[in-house]
Amino acid sequence: MTVDLDDLDRRILDRLQDDARNNTATDIAAEVDVTANTVRNRIRNLEESGIVAGYVPLIDYERTEKSLHVLVECSVPVPDRGDLARTALSVDGVVAVRELMTGRRNVRIELVAEETDEITAAVNRLQERGLVVEEENLVKAAHLQPFDHFGTV
Repeated sequence: MTVDLDDLDRRILDRLQDDARNNTATDIAAEVDVTANTVRNRIRNLEESGIVAGYVPLIDYERTEKSLHVLVECSVPVPDRGDLARTALSVDGVVAVRELMTGRRNVRIELVAEETDEITAAVNRLQERGLVVEEENLVKAAHLQPFDHFGTV
């Protein structure tokens, strides 16, 4: 079910995506020209409708002992895609799994490791669970930005 977002919702979402930890309702209210209570109510509604499903930290894995960040592209039978994607989360080092709407390479897995032997072990465990590994790519850098919510911000 889709939810119609108005300009205020989009502007609040933009600020949350930019930095949810340090943008208080008061800060956002000042930027979007409404009261802090209005912002709090809108955020609560966005959470209750499932549009905002959580708040997670963005981890710079390169600055941790798990400095190797790898994208693993896998192919699985379409009927098994969801189950195998969830199964992949049980492998040590896997930090994210995305199901893609393609016939091949339809599961993309992000994993982090301290050394290459850990990558090999994780890939082997993925294959043991039924995922066909098509390609592994070491990530050099990731660049993120908030979505502009249909150009309204």
